[in-house]
Amino acid sequence: MKRISFKRALVLTVWLAAIAFMFVACDNELDIKQAYSFDLETMPVQKRIAEGETAEIRCRIVQEGNYSETAFRIRYFQTDGKGELKLEDGTVLLPNDLYPLDKTTFRLYYTSQSTDQQVIDVYIEDSFDQVVQTTFSFQNEGTEEEK
Repeated sequence: MKRISFKRALVLTVWLAAIAFMFVACDNELDIKQAYSFDLETMPVQKRIAEGETAEIRCRIVQEGNYSETAFRIRYFQTDGKGELKLEDGTVLLPNDLYPLDKTTFRLYYTSQSTDQQVIDVYIEDSFDQVVQTTFSFQNEGTEEEK
């Protein structure tokens, strides 16, 4: 009968422990992060607007990470004044209705229909129910006679 040396027995024990640890420590579930935080960035927007005038709002959704299945939607609410908000494809947005966004870089067009101060809150929502809100405020320019 052969004798196993202490060194050989120690190596064999460590090797078997390492294999056992691998099987116990592994998890068959792949952890994929899907919901990444995001923000809405805009170019500077004019503060003064006359009735009937249209202001362009250039927007970009900036994400912390990218999950290809993330979908974004837009809605808005007008707290002061009266106006119309459109997507760049001509879709007129109705207050508090959700509309899909096909791109993360897009333009909005706000047309004033009031001589009062106008405030709109724009909400961007992702498919994981995370919401970002941005407020735009416009002062009426008035006519030359009013000035």
